[in-house]
Amino acid sequence: MLAMLGATVILSIVIALCTLVIGSLVGYFVRIKIHEKSLGQTKASSEKLIEDAKIEAQKLLDEAAAQAEKTKKESVSERNLLKQEAERDIKERKSVVVELENKLNQREDSLDRRSANLDRREDSLSAKESKLDEKKTELEQLNIKVDEVLKQQEAKLCEIANLSKEDARKIIMTKVREDMSSEIATYIKDEEEKAKAEVKAKSKNILALAIQKYASETVSETTVSTVSLPVDEMKGRIIGREGRNIRTLESLTGVDLIIDDTPEAVVLSGFDPVRREIAKKSLEILVSDGRIHPARIEEVVERCRSEVEMDIREKGEEAVFKTGIGKIHPDLVRLIGRLYYRTSFGQNVLSHSIETAMIAGKLAAEIGENEILARRAGLLHDIGKAVDHEVEGSHVEIGVELANKYHEPKEVIDAIASHHEDVAPKTIIAVLVAAADALSSARPGARSDSLENYVKRLEALEEISNSVKGVQSSFAVQAGREVRVIVNPDQIDDLEVINVARQIKEQIEEKLSYPGTIKVTVIREMRAVDVAK
Repeated sequence: MLAMLGATVILSIVIALCTLVIGSLVGYFVRIKIHEKSLGQTKASSEKLIEDAKIEAQKLLDEAAAQAEKTKKESVSERNLLKQEAERDIKERKSVVVELENKLNQREDSLDRRSANLDRREDSLSAKESKLDEKKTELEQLNIKVDEVLKQQEAKLCEIANLSKEDARKIIMTKVREDMSSEIATYIKDEEEKAKAEVKAKSKNILALAIQKYASETVSETTVSTVSLPVDEMKGRIIGREGRNIRTLESLTGVDLIIDDTPEAVVLSGFDPVRREIAKKSLEILVSDGRIHPARIEEVVERCRSEVEMDIREKGEEAVFKTGIGKIHPDLVRLIGRLYYRTSFGQNVLSHSIETAMIAGKLAAEIGENEILARRAGLLHDIGKAVDHEVEGSHVEIGVELANKYHEPKEVIDAIASHHEDVAPKTIIAVLVAAADALSSARPGARSDSLENYVKRLEALEEISNSVKGVQSSFAVQAGREVRVIVNPDQIDDLEVINVARQIKEQIEEKLSYPGTIKVTVIREMRAVDVAK
């Protein structure tokens, strides 16, 4: 049994091996067949590609041949065209060369003719030159003879006149110099008179135009203020018990209250206009409110002081804006505003400063100077008056110190220093500001002055002037700021005129009291009158 089973197993193994070998062989042959088939297809495809390539190559060869044939034809035609153009160009060049040869031949002929002409001219010039040499020799001989004759005549003239040649020359030169000096002096005098006339007319036009372009209203100011009261009984309340209210108000404001028999009015008097304005506002508020006692007075005064300070600042800013002077130091703005509460001979100083600034600006514009700088100097020329009652020194000195402190331009400082002629002006701006200041102050109505005092001062000026020996007549002008004196030319010579002016000046300083300065002008005029019959 076991033997049969083993034989069966062996047989199964042998069968399996045979089957495997047979399957491998079959697979091998099948793969070879497939490979041969694939090779056949590839070979057919390759042959087809080769055939297509040959066809394509033949087509390209045919096209290349056709293109070459076409190019050959075009090349032949292009060569023909180039040949024709070259022949045409050669023909044109030949014609140009022929034309140039003709022109050269013509020019050569012309040069030949010119050369012949030059030769002839050279011969002619040589002949003339020889003639000129002969003439020159003759002239030299004649000059020698003339010089000899002149020397003989000169010697005879010197012998007759009994003068040497140098003396005669000096006499002639002296005579010529005298004649020319007289003519030059006459010419200079005529031109000076003409220039003076033109300058006077031009200056009048400029001043008139400046005043015309800026004309402001004038309001006279006083140094005291009056507060109206509703009833006279209010005076007792202002005074208070044992005078405590009035003492408190006076001590806080620094202003004197004058309560007299004037009905329904209280007068405030003080040298400081700002303090007077604070006191006026405070008293008006207290009177309208009715509550008057020291605590209330202190509260109202402090409030009014703040309001006045704010008003000062606003007035300064308004003046700066109105004059258009540009940026300025804030402290100077405040000082400008303080000028609103300052008066000079009844004229409000701030209004006067603004008016001076505008007039100075117009004058500067007319003569081509810096208009903005002139306005700035005009507005600040009286800045010292804002604090002259607080600081020692004249308002000019104080103004110069303030301008230097706040680094104002040198033209502004010069205008402040010289606008009252304390020092000589160094710039044109300073001269313009002084003129504008005088115009603003001297025009009618600008400053308050009683008519009687005004007339008396004019009469006194003329009386003093007429009392001097040799004075023919005198006239007080410029609102009493100038006196013009005409002297008798037979009694007073040109040098004595200076002594007359000095005598009149000394008598005015001794006998009169007056604000500002008075200019003395002495005129000596010589006239020659004759009548033709």
